[in-house]
Amino acid sequence: MNLSFRNRIGLYYMAATAIIMAVAFLTVYFVVRGVVYQNLDRDLSYEAKKHTREIKVIGDSIKIKNKREWEEREHREVQVNPVFIQFWDKNGVFMDKSPNLKENHLKLNANSNYNGHYNGHLNQRPIRQVQLPIEDKGKLKGFIVAAMSLEASQMVLYNLRNILLIVYLLLLASLYFISKFIAGRSIIPVKNVIQTTNRITRNSLNERVELPQNKDEMFDLTSSINDLLNRIENALERERQFTSDASHELRTPLATLKGTLEVLVRKPRERSEYEEKIKLCLTEINRITSIIEQLLLLARLDTGSKSAEKPLIPLTSIIEEILFRHNNVATEKKLTIKIKNDIGDKVLIPQYFGNLILENIIENALKYAKDETTIHIALTKSESKVICKIRDEGIGIKEGDLHRLFNNFFRSDPLQHKDVTGNGLGLSIAKKAADAINTKISVESEFRKGTIFTVEF
Repeated sequence: MNLSFRNRIGLYYMAATAIIMAVAFLTVYFVVRGVVYQNLDRDLSYEAKKHTREIKVIGDSIKIKNKREWEEREHREVQVNPVFIQFWDKNGVFMDKSPNLKENHLKLNANSNYNGHYNGHLNQRPIRQVQLPIEDKGKLKGFIVAAMSLEASQMVLYNLRNILLIVYLLLLASLYFISKFIAGRSIIPVKNVIQTTNRITRNSLNERVELPQNKDEMFDLTSSINDLLNRIENALERERQFTSDASHELRTPLATLKGTLEVLVRKPRERSEYEEKIKLCLTEINRITSIIEQLLLLARLDTGSKSAEKPLIPLTSIIEEILFRHNNVATEKKLTIKIKNDIGDKVLIPQYFGNLILENIIENALKYAKDETTIHIALTKSESKVICKIRDEGIGIKEGDLHRLFNNFFRSDPLQHKDVTGNGLGLSIAKKAADAINTKISVESEFRKGTIFTVEF
């Protein structure tokens, strides 16, 4: 049976409540039944013991002492619930009985010889009986059987059962509609989530599901959906940004390539001129390749992948490798590299991300440093963190540009240093790599005097 979520909630609620009600009603019925039988059995036992004192035992015979007085008492007293008495000897032979039994007899129960209560019938009417032993001088002489009508008690129990059954069915029917109403009210937040998410498209990803007032499971579900929408929106925004950045940065070298090749094909030229233009084209192709590689690297970092986080290698080894790769730049500009190492070679960092961070920062320090100056690299410890400071004596960064330094394709005052190559993606890559391993990058700079980058691993 394919039920809606609302109907399933209503059905489960109704089923659970119906079971509880059934247990409660059955408990009430059996408690009342037990009380009725307990009172009836107590009265029966009392009557049986009382009439035991009104008999006489002669040998193996059991007789009522004053049977005529007993008959007269029954005639002058109105008994609402008469008691029937009958006596048997120890062999089950009838001895005597109360006058109100007339032609009827009570049955002896062979399985209930001592203080046993059981149901029976007298003149096709239900009765409750008790059977007690009669002893004389420590010897069993016979049995007394006392009985009372069970009709009134059974009628009470019968009416109680019918009332409980009717009430149960009425409550169950009422519960069905109440549970559907409650279920409908309970899933209103779910309907709001469905309506809102159905409205959200690629062009309206900024819309969010309204949070419920109560901080319950629905609040957590709505918050999770909103967080998911935030991640989707950020992913699409990165996609748009990637497309925009790529098209913007690739347009210039492609235009240069196209213009250069168009000039070459207009008329025959000297070999040297062809070589010059081909070298220019190759430079632009290398530039395009570099931009594409860096954009792809940024895209991978944006996905938050940490698959390349291992292996771990010493921080000092990464710095030495980077300086070795850029030794020609330092030699050409006559730069001095001073390294202060207070941590030794035992501090390990992720090779892939650590290399991305320090490669771009050290490369910038080398590119923007003034000739014949010093690059200072200091490695220290502060509590549980390792701090790497890289300071150059270069052109510096304007204070107003510091907050934009890690944006894609941003370069501070690019027209003032046209001789320095770059596309503004290096620090963006360094920042995203740092975020991937929970590393902090901060920067201080004084325009025309130098810049300090601080990396906290």
